[in-house]
Amino acid sequence: MTAVDADVWAFPFDEEGLELNESYRRARTAEGLVRVQQAYGEAAWLATRYEDVRFVLADPRFSRAMSMTENCPRTTEGVQRGGLLFMDRQDHARIRGLVAKAFTMRQVAALRPKVHQLTDTLAERIASRTPPIDLVEDYAKPARSTVIFELLGIPPEDRNGFRGLCEGVLSTGAMSAEEFGANHVKLNGYMAELVHRRRHEPGDDLMTALIAARDLQDRLSEEELVNVCIDILLPAYQSQVPNFVTALMRQPGAWEKLVAEPHLLPSAIEELVRFVPLVEGAPFPRYATEDIEVGGVLVRAGEPVLVSMASANRDSSVFAGADGLVLDRQDNRHLGFGHGIHFCLGAQLARMALYEELSALIRRIPTLRPAGEAVWNTEMGIRGLRALPVGW
Repeated sequence: MTAVDADVWAFPFDEEGLELNESYRRARTAEGLVRVQQAYGEAAWLATRYEDVRFVLADPRFSRAMSMTENCPRTTEGVQRGGLLFMDRQDHARIRGLVAKAFTMRQVAALRPKVHQLTDTLAERIASRTPPIDLVEDYAKPARSTVIFELLGIPPEDRNGFRGLCEGVLSTGAMSAEEFGANHVKLNGYMAELVHRRRHEPGDDLMTALIAARDLQDRLSEEELVNVCIDILLPAYQSQVPNFVTALMRQPGAWEKLVAEPHLLPSAIEELVRFVPLVEGAPFPRYATEDIEVGGVLVRAGEPVLVSMASANRDSSVFAGADGLVLDRQDNRHLGFGHGIHFCLGAQLARMALYEELSALIRRIPTLRPAGEAVWNTEMGIRGLRALPVGW
C-alpha cells in the first residue's frame, strides 16, 4: 500500500484543442493515484491509467448517485443533478432497459438509410459551393443533430432554439449557481412541454415509446422521463466530426489514406474515438461506498474518484503508439464510450452516424483541406470547435 501523496494538483489541467496536457502523462507514471482539487467542491483522487480507470468504471462499490448529495468536485459553481448518469445499478438498469430498445442494432440499421441520404446531400451541397466553408456550422451540426432530433421527434421549428439551451447547460464559463440552475430549469421546462405535446401527437420515435412506458406501464416517473430525453439529446449538440477531421489532417497522410482505402473507415473511427478527447477534464465523480484499493492507493469510503478516459486511452502500456493515430489498429479496447453500467447507450448509433458523416466527406470532397484558423470552443464541457474553415 502506498502512502497518500501530500501534494494536491490543480485540476483540470490546462488543455486546448485535441492535445492532452503533459500532466496526464506525469499522473500515469506517478505511484498510485494523484490528489486533485477543482475550482469547486472537495478534493478527489484522479485515475489516469487504463486499468485503474476501467476498474473504477466497472466496480459497483463506486456510486454516481452520491454526487447528488455530496459537495462533489466540479469546475462550475452550479451542480448538474438527475438523469441516467447520476443513477446507480438498480435504478439505472430499470431505465436503461427501456431506452436501450431504441438503440438496438436493428433500430440503428433502420436509421442508416436516412442518415446516409442526409449526410450525402449535405456533403454534395457543400461540394457545389465556393470554398471556404465552415465544416462545423455547414455540415457537422446539421448532420448530427438531425439524427437525434428525428430519433426523439423534436419538431423542426424547435431545433434552432435548442442550441441556446444546450450552450447554457454545457457551458463551463463564469456562471453563478443561480444562472446554471436557471438554464437547467429552462431546458427541463422545454422538454416537459414537448413531452406534453407528444402525448397528444404521438409519432414513430423514441420519445413516444418512452411516454408509453411512463403512461401505460408506469415504469418511469415524469421526472425520469424528462431527464432521459435530455440525456439522449445533449450529447448530440457537439459533433465530433470536426475534431476527427482536424486529427486526421494533423497527421501527415492520414486523410489521404482513408480516401484511398475507405474500407479502413470502421477501424479508423474506433481509433479516432480513442485518440480524440471527448470532454474537458474528468467530470462525473464516483464515490467509494466502502474502503477500496485502486492502483495501490486506499480510497476511503465517502471519498470521490475522478476518472480520465482520455488519459486511459493514451496509456502506452495498452496502446502501442498511443499518442498517434493508427488507422488500422486491431483489438482496439478504448474507453471512448465508457465502460460498465454507464457505457454509452448510443454507442452503436454514434458509430453508424460517424461512419456516414465521414464517408460522405471522403466520397464528395476527397481533397478536403484546412482553409483558415480553427476556433476552439473554450467554454464548453465537451471539447469541440466553434469554427473550422475548410477548402478543397
